[in-house]
Amino acid sequence: MTSLGPPQRPNTLDLPAFGLGCAPIGDLYERLTDAHALATVHRALDLGIRLFDVAPRYGAGLAEHRLGRALRDADRTEIVISTKVGWLLDDDGAARPDFSAKGVAASLAASLDRLGVDAVDLVHIHDPDDHLGPALDEALPELLALRAAGVIRAIGVGMNDSGLLSRFVPDTGIDYVLIAGRYTLLEQPALRDLLPLCLDHGVGVIVGGIYNSGLLADPRPGAKYNYASAPEVVLERAVALREHCAAHGVPLKAAAVQLPPAHPAVHSVVIGAASPEEAAENAAMARTPIPPELWQDLRESGLLDPRAPTP
Repeated sequence: MTSLGPPQRPNTLDLPAFGLGCAPIGDLYERLTDAHALATVHRALDLGIRLFDVAPRYGAGLAEHRLGRALRDADRTEIVISTKVGWLLDDDGAARPDFSAKGVAASLAASLDRLGVDAVDLVHIHDPDDHLGPALDEALPELLALRAAGVIRAIGVGMNDSGLLSRFVPDTGIDYVLIAGRYTLLEQPALRDLLPLCLDHGVGVIVGGIYNSGLLADPRPGAKYNYASAPEVVLERAVALREHCAAHGVPLKAAAVQLPPAHPAVHSVVIGAASPEEAAENAAMARTPIPPELWQDLRESGLLDPRAPTP
């Protein structure tokens, strides 16, 4: 494939260290009232959060609608909004893949309408796992053209598979990758492929899914992992992590929040919240002191890749 352009300079948008992942306000795991969802975004704003990551597939457009309403009176010059393309919503809300140039343009236009804004800052190609050809050959050139025209400020690709995501890093001209669930306290496969590649090519990394769909927030039978009930072996690992953290007086969530941004390739971490209280707790976890001995303990116990940078 012909190169689509040189890599862009790192951290094109000067992203804040933490952002709000908006899938929960699209009723990901529980149905929220509009008022509750808007209060969650407003609490994040009060806490200093200025990056908001959303997508059409989050609640069939519901998360975008709610985010737009919540940010209506906010100072837009201080806020970074990130949304995604690659999936068009039918009239009944079902999402169908469309990674064509026309589909990208239609998806972005619909997102802008739901958000109630004239422009967004960052647009990701969303979960092109089974559509790599059209994502690279059609969606990516369309986004590059939109960026060149000044319609959007930066482009990226968001996936759960660090190996597949790595294919978008060299020589494509993207600004960011969004890796969900693969660079967390629970597991760090992106450390072996994606993160060093991004450092080499000047592509910024945004990390999502740091609680692995909720497992690291509350390791218990039935907890979610990759959006389904966690397998027993994965649950056991999460419980072991919690026990080691507790032995050092550290909440498991604090270690989960603070590990990813310690890597030099990581520019920002987006954390989902379904309530104002969760938004506040996430902020508190980012400030919780963690003794260096915990990280050493996790390495020696085989629960943390020894190559993972720690705070």
